Amino acid sequence: MKRRNFITLLGGAAAWPLAARAQQSGKVPTIGFMGSTASGWTPWTAAFVERLSALGWIEGRTVVINYRWSDGRPERIAEIAAEFVRLNVDLIVTNEASVATFKQATSVVPIVFVLGADPVGSGVVASLVRPGGNVTGLSVQGAETGGKRLELLRELIPQLRRLAVIVHVDNRGAMLEMAEVQAAARALGLDVTTLEIRRAQDIAPAFAALKPQADALYVVGGALVGVNVTRILTFAHTRRLPTIVNTRAYVQAGALISYGTNFADQFRRAAEIVDKILRGGKPGDIPVEQPTKFDFIINLTTAKALGIDLPPALLARADEVIE
Repeated sequence: MKRRNFITLLGGAAAWPLAARAQQSGKVPTIGFMGSTASGWTPWTAAFVERLSALGWIEGRTVVINYRWSDGRPERIAEIAAEFVRLNVDLIVTNEASVATFKQATSVVPIVFVLGADPVGSGVVASLVRPGGNVTGLSVQGAETGGKRLELLRELIPQLRRLAVIVHVDNRGAMLEMAEVQAAARALGLDVTTLEIRRAQDIAPAFAALKPQADALYVVGGALVGVNVTRILTFAHTRRLPTIVNTRAYVQAGALISYGTNFADQFRRAAEIVDKILRGGKPGDIPVEQPTKFDFIINLTTAKALGIDLPPALLARADEVIE
């Protein structure tokens, strides 16, 4: 058999750089995968692995995935980045907020971010169309959907006048969303109280300082919030505050409603980008993708506990109602 035909059977000439080198060395490609928490990311990780498998990358057989979790501690990110470099991983998957740290550790290893808040503004890519360097990924348009969340909240609670917003102020993407929410709140004539947190210990004092009582709570997502979402929702429930969030996972944890990018779909599409890179694509030439699927989720159990009667029209528009 001719060498050219043999390479084609392996998946095409574009697959040669990583896939064929791995076969020559007897080493399968290795992915370094870092998220916030193992439990919080479980459904998204499963979606990622499932799509990789469909594309021919079987975990433990044709690809190795090393999972690491920051657990909401920023200092862990640098440690994990250094570890991935020592492990000589072939590719890194993470969230956008961690990319800058990983870029400091390596300018060579391809990096794919899945939850991009503002990849151009944060400087992790040169542009969405031509990212350049060793980074590409997917944006979630979190800030752009902040106004839509407020509209849904106002529809659910027509008497909404005072809004509390909890936000991790050291998270750039979270602050961009916060600005969008404040602008939308002004347009709706709402008074906004910001609960600023920088660490888990700030959550209790932030709620204690919330006076007068708000009519609802807007939770701006992020790694610190994700790790502490149960604590945040417990305080909110104690104060009987309806909560709106950006992802289904937080509604499962007890939030009232969510509207935002379907994260599981994002991770499936991230697997497709990983596939392109493992088959020889350069991350700098692969455009940053925008979300294509958005979900509106309602927790009916939480609504009943808060004594909220959900408008039938709103229920009809929900993509999912959790009972």
